[in-house]
Parts: sequence; structure tokens; C-alpha cells
Amino acid sequence: MARPLLKIHRYFHRKPIRFFSFILLYLTAGSLVFLHSGFSSDTSTTGASGSAGSSTSDALGLLGRVFKETRRTPRRFGPPWMKENGAQDAPEWAGRGVDHTSSWSHGAKGRTTKEMDDGRAKYIGCYVDDTQKRALRGVSFLDYKKMTVFRCQDNCAERGYLYAGLEFGAECYCGHKIQAPNVSESECNMECKGEKSNICGGPNRLSIYRLELSQESARRYGSAIFKGCFKRPDNVTLALPASAVIKNMSVDKCVDMCTEKEFSLAALAGEKCHCGFPTSLFTLHEHEDEELCLQRCAGEDFESCGNNDFFVVYQTQVQDNRCMDRRFLPTRSKHLVALASFPGAGNTWARHLIELATGYYTGSYYFDGSLYNKGFKGERDHWRSGRTICIKTHESGKKEIEDFDASILMIRNPYKALMAEFNRKYGGHIGFASQAHWRGKEWPEFVKNYAPWWASHTLDWLKYGKKVQVVHFEDLKRELFSELKGMVIFLDLEVSEDRLLCVEGQKDGNFKRSGLRKLEYDPYTPEMRATIDRLIKTVDTALRKRNLSGVPEEYRPR
Repeated sequence: MARPLLKIHRYFHRKPIRFFSFILLYLTAGSLVFLHSGFSSDTSTTGASGSAGSSTSDALGLLGRVFKETRRTPRRFGPPWMKENGAQDAPEWAGRGVDHTSSWSHGAKGRTTKEMDDGRAKYIGCYVDDTQKRALRGVSFLDYKKMTVFRCQDNCAERGYLYAGLEFGAECYCGHKIQAPNVSESECNMECKGEKSNICGGPNRLSIYRLELSQESARRYGSAIFKGCFKRPDNVTLALPASAVIKNMSVDKCVDMCTEKEFSLAALAGEKCHCGFPTSLFTLHEHEDEELCLQRCAGEDFESCGNNDFFVVYQTQVQDNRCMDRRFLPTRSKHLVALASFPGAGNTWARHLIELATGYYTGSYYFDGSLYNKGFKGERDHWRSGRTICIKTHESGKKEIEDFDASILMIRNPYKALMAEFNRKYGGHIGFASQAHWRGKEWPEFVKNYAPWWASHTLDWLKYGKKVQVVHFEDLKRELFSELKGMVIFLDLEVSEDRLLCVEGQKDGNFKRSGLRKLEYDPYTPEMRATIDRLIKTVDTALRKRNLSGVPEEYRPR
């Protein structure tokens, strides 16, 4: 026995071997501890929730430990039946603090050439393009490595243009009108740099697409937004304080002049250009037939310059600063007002409008870093701080609702709200879900869980809310001035019509999806529609019982 022990003793006295042996023992011991802790964790989880839910519970447990280390305890919102089922049934949207930032290039992933043309854009033809006088005179951008047809289309759609044109395989041009003749298709013969399967114009030749945008998309001329044809105001000098006669008048010249003088409106009246801001003297609320403004510009072949009685009006890129100042409430309020909505019903947009109309920050029941970075400074305040004019919430439980003294309840067509929230869930605030998500198991499961919540959310607020003002998303879009004015009055603030008119010119904010990316098919099955229609009728009945107008006509089941 002594000999083996002596050999072991001599072995460990050899320094190099002894060193590596200790390392090996250390690693082995660490591995055993790790395996033991993992086994113990799995066992305890299985004992609590059953083997089927072990992986989900582990993941939620890890999220819980991470969130405990953040500045503020996160809240979860969801349908009441989901809250009762425990943490293992919590959907992905229960977690907060994720910065969902995305760009059009992210949303374009996985799209095929066929999808680019189906329901989104129609190919018009091949057109001449002159570097001295462009066929499409809006914004443009170049990419000599990754240009694709869809990328160009989406870039123009985001900015409200009606046409997108590709040239020389890598150049993208946007415009409201095509101001050049078309030519033979054979002259557009260059492949796109980012996709060899598609044609992107040629040398001085544009492959032009007409974008199938939503009706509310802005019409533009270069960087200016076309507002329409309007009757001459009674007191032009007071309504539009700057003016000048311009030789060889064109839209560009008038817009440039008003931009240089730092006015947000450029009004063309024949050879005269007027500049100003929207006011009660010139509200831009009463549109005239565009034919009344038809008078060709002296220096422009394709545009109308209006006349002495009817003005063609454009909105310049000058920011109307009358509604841009925002601050926290000067004194803390104990009166908490909720801005409540089902996710996807336009809560963020409504916050943008309220902040511009009132000059005060809105708060939130949650915290979203991307919203804070976009200027919603009340996002970081605790929702009970009393420093914000109203508080965003998606909660729908009795206790959570009764925490508020009053509420503005936003309701949106569930068919649109569900799709908007699905896009946000898988693509961020202004991104889009991929085709794989729409066609996969995610969409049916989403509708199954969220559609009933759309109804229960409204019913709960109508039942438990102390003082509720209902605002329909569709009405707010259609009659922004009057609806927003009603919201300001409900918030017990003095109405400034100049601020409201300023808001109308900057209503979109930073969270608006382009109107281009439409699905080429209806994602709702007949079974889904039957369920959602029943829910709409339930909400409509509940609204009418409170002597309210019911749901808007456009999504009431027929």
C-alpha cells in the first residue's frame, strides 16, 4: 500500500503536472455545481407547474429577476382572464421596457417581387428623365449596392408621394406628378443593384410606379404638402401677412419664398405669392373644387397657380412653433385622467395631439424608452406624479380603472386595431409584421386572445369609469379640430384655436406607418369575422345604453 501512495506523492510534487491537475479538478467541480443547480431548478419548476409548463416558467422567472433590477416595477396589462391564469399564460406583450425601433428596410425583409406589385403599387411605364428638369421632382436617394423596387416604393410612400421611379439601377425619385413623356419599355433595361430579378430604369430613364396609398396620404410637391384650393380670405393682408409678385411664377418659387420668410403656408394667387400661418381668418377648413384654382403657372407647365379669387395652398417645411412648446403641469394635480385604449387603437397618436393642443406632457402607466426618445418626456414620470395632463393606459381591471378620477376612452374599429397591434408586436411602433407571422400560427392565436379583450376593455371602462368621454379613432381622424377641441375641454383647459390649427398641420407625429404595405389578402377568416362582429354588436349596445352614439357606421356589422 505504501508504494502506490509514494508514487502518487511524487506525481503531485512535479510542479507542471500538479498545476494542471488542480485546474482540471476546479473545472470538474464547477461543472458539477452547475449541473446540480440546473437539475434542482428544473425539479422545483416541474413540481410547481407541471412538466409541460417548465420551460415557460423558467423563462418568465428569468424575466422577473431582470425586471426587479430596473428602476421601476413593471406592470402588465391584458385581458382579465389572462391575469387569472397565472404568469405562465402571460403573452409576450406583458413585458415592458423593450425599445422597438425599426426602419422600412427591416419591415421589407422577406418580401418577394410579386408582393411589391400586388395591391401596393402599379407599374406605369418607362419615362424620360432629364437631370436639368426631373420627371419626378420630390425627394430622391441613391444606393449603388442595395437598391430594390420595394425599397424605393416604400421610401416615397412614407413621405406621401403618389409616384416612385427608379433609374440607372440604383437611383430612386419620388413625385406627385410625372412631368415627362413615356418611352419604349426596352429603354428601361438596367437591373436593380439589390435584386437582379427586377428592372430599375436605365440611363436617364425611369421605371415609374403609382403607389396605392391610403386616401389620407398627403399630396406633395417636392418637400411641400399640397393642402388644396381655397377661397380668398376677406382680409388677405391680415390673414397672410407676407406677399410678393413673382415673375414667371411657379410652385417652387412661392414655396421657396415663404420658406425663406419662415411661414408654414404658401398660397399662390396667379402671379402673386402670399405667406402666413393657419388662423381663424384662414383656417383651411373649407375646401373648394380644385377646378376653381385651375390657372397654369407662368413658369411651370404642369402645375396650377390659382388666381385672384381662389388660392392654391401648400404647407412648407417650416415648423409652426405656435404649438410646439410643452412642459409639465406647473402645480401637481391630484385629479388623475386616464387616456385609455385597447392596444392598436391610436393611444400614442392621441397623446401627440393632446400634447400639441394643450402644451402639457402626457404620462404613462408603463415605460417605453422609444417613446421617451421621441419626445414623450412624461413617459419616465410615475403615473401618479400629478405632473402630466393625462396618463396612457391599456389596463381594463376594476381596481386599475377606479384609480383614475376621469378618462378619455379611445375606441377603434377592432379589425384595424388588431392588425395595428399585431404589426407593433412583431415590427415595432412604425414597423410591420412579416408575411411569415401573418400566415403562421401567430395571427390566429393573436386574434383568439385579443379580440375578446377589445370588447371587454371598453365594457370595463364604461362600467367602472367614474367620468368617461368616449372618442372614436375614426371620428378623430375625420374631424380632428372639433374632436380634439372636445378633449381639451374635457381636460378642463382653455381652448386655443391657433394651437388647434397648428396641430392640424403637424398631426402625424413620429409614429405613423406608411400606407403602402397592405396585405394582398384578407387575414380574417369567416370564423374570426363572426366572432368579431358579435363583439362589435355587444360594444355598440353598451354605448347606446349610456345614451352615446354607438360605434361608427364604417365598422358596424351589416
